[in-house]
Amino acid sequence: MNIIYYHPFFDADTWINGMKARLPDANIRIWEPGDNEPADYALVWLPPYEMLASRNHLKGIFALGAGVDAILKQEQQKPGTLPTGVPVMRLEDTGMGLQMQEYAIAKVMYYFRRMDDYKRQQSQRLWKQLPSHSYDNFVIGVLGAGALGGSVATKLAELGFNVRCWSRSEKQIKDVESFYGKEQLSDFLQECNLLINLLPYTPETHGILNFSLFEQLKPSSYLINLARGAHLVDQDLLEAIDQGHIADATLDVFAQEPLAGMHPFWTHPRVSITPHIAAFTIPNIAMDTIVENIQRIEKGEAPLGVVDMKSGY
Repeated sequence: MNIIYYHPFFDADTWINGMKARLPDANIRIWEPGDNEPADYALVWLPPYEMLASRNHLKGIFALGAGVDAILKQEQQKPGTLPTGVPVMRLEDTGMGLQMQEYAIAKVMYYFRRMDDYKRQQSQRLWKQLPSHSYDNFVIGVLGAGALGGSVATKLAELGFNVRCWSRSEKQIKDVESFYGKEQLSDFLQECNLLINLLPYTPETHGILNFSLFEQLKPSSYLINLARGAHLVDQDLLEAIDQGHIADATLDVFAQEPLAGMHPFWTHPRVSITPHIAAFTIPNIAMDTIVENIQRIEKGEAPLGVVDMKSGY
């Protein structure tokens, strides 16, 4: 078995040595320009065109991330980057679900206990106790109900919150109300006090976090964007804050990363930013998942996490 690896910034030694330990009989190598030697599987992120374009004999391509939008965009810009007919598999969790839960819980509790308001009061040297939110009147909406969105929604429901989710198709999540399809998006939004975005990025979800969406939320709602920066129309968020539709926003992802130094998000008193740290791929868990999928393919079984090239996830 021959496996090629390419990632523009991951530590290659960690992945090569880890895969060799798991598949000692396999030949695992870093792909370099000019390498046209046989390969059965490819582990990649943002692969150069010449790496995969002519490799129609591959049994599988493993995208080293939960989202595959960047790789699919490469294919759109330069057709043939991904060989026709070869399944592309994404990492469905690999430890990111727990990290997303941690981040979401931290920010939900911050807003639920009104720490954003108390922080602003501190800057004004204002000593004032504010009415508390209650679990009954604080509805959390999760956009996206896949591996990560479903994980976050489940955990928040377990903590006693009133949680609802919205996705492209209907999902069944314990103690979470499911909405799906464009026709149910408005009904989903109207009761939300806090919105968490964990949608996959596709042409259909580009710019979905816009003024029209914000004005359908409960007044003075909160926004947490953990998916992709291109989901958000930046200026629409600023206008929604100015008009009272959004009380405060937490953003971990941005259309341009790093965020430009002059961007108004840096200094806006009602916007908190983190540098795309909500969840990282954990190599050991990711490699276990990849090896399990390789073994499934070798046995003639259907692999997990296969990307639907039409839907984009």
